[in-house]
Amino acid sequence: MSQKALGRLINSTPAADGVWIALKGAAAGVAFSCYLGGAAGDTYTLQEAKDSSGTGAQNLACITEYWTNTGNGSDAWTRRTQAAAATVVTAAAATQNAMVVEVEGTSLDDGYKYVKLTSTGAGTVNALTRDLTVQRAPAMLPATGA
Repeated sequence: MSQKALGRLINSTPAADGVWIALKGAAAGVAFSCYLGGAAGDTYTLQEAKDSSGTGAQNLACITEYWTNTGNGSDAWTRRTQAAAATVVTAAAATQNAMVVEVEGTSLDDGYKYVKLTSTGAGTVNALTRDLTVQRAPAMLPATGA
């Protein structure tokens, strides 16, 4: 029997827009998968904090690369680059309805353990923490914001 990814490789927070996600001590990194249909464009802002209450919250200007596509499986991902920033701005184009940005745990400042990505529009944000430090059955995974 094959091993499934949830609990072994990833944990997921499907409704993660503006939600603090534990990173340091929990996983090597997080992939934020975002979507806003209708070719509307959106702005996503990355922040870090010391705890799940948002203590010491500050922008985390480490995003230099992200990926976009239509989000419906009809096209390949397009790599986009920028100078290090805490924001990603997707264009008002169908080819940028979906966006994925990855954040490494090593990008966080000393003493910071949590990250969140917030949409300024109506975009959805799913946080997929990856390379879990402790593997568990899905029912035994800790809450991602704890």
